Amino acid sequence: MANRAYAVLWLHDLTDDEQLTGFERFLRTVPFAATRQGFESLVVRAVAPNETPLAYHNLRSNPATSVEIMELAREHASPDSAFEVEAYWDLWVRDAESGVWCEQPQKLEILAQGLDYDDGAAAEAGNFVSDLGFEHLFTGHAHLLAGAAIGRSSAGSEAPQHPMEAKFLEDMSHPAALREYREKTCENIRRLMNWMRAAETSVPAERGRLWSEGEENFEALLDEILSAR
Repeated sequence: MANRAYAVLWLHDLTDDEQLTGFERFLRTVPFAATRQGFESLVVRAVAPNETPLAYHNLRSNPATSVEIMELAREHASPDSAFEVEAYWDLWVRDAESGVWCEQPQKLEILAQGLDYDDGAAAEAGNFVSDLGFEHLFTGHAHLLAGAAIGRSSAGSEAPQHPMEAKFLEDMSHPAALREYREKTCENIRRLMNWMRAAETSVPAERGRLWSEGEENFEALLDEILSAR
């Protein structure tokens, strides 16, 4: 199963109402997909993630603004509550079969955790946690884009284990294809970085972190890809 990438923000020690205000400011910064504007769902939970939701709002037919999300969330405001919203943002995606790139709406899932929710998980896991989508949309596959490793598979001299991997590496053996792969991936990284800068300033955040399930230092890898030539 493909690894996921995440963005996390920690807020200063605020009251519940101030955290909700911060969440609304954070939601204002979300870079919606051109064809899917607004938030398409809101789930309200209490106490822990495995508890039955207090409320579920399907907003796909009439996506909500950040203000409208807050109007729905405020009645459930509590230190042990959490709010999950879903939206879509545009990222560059490469079709594995054709090799053609296109901008496509990708799901963006955002979690806001109260200070006491899930036994105070926010202290370590973050007040606002965004599931950004697949890790490879920002890192590329096989470490082809990282610094001195450009043009080489992280598998070294080992043969590809899957036909799709073999096809991908064959495609990337062509300089023009590899250059386009890097350009589109870097554009995805810049969109992420620009959003995080805007969000950290708007909230404002005490600190932020980007991480992924497959990379020990996701942020450093993104910086390396952006700076590689």
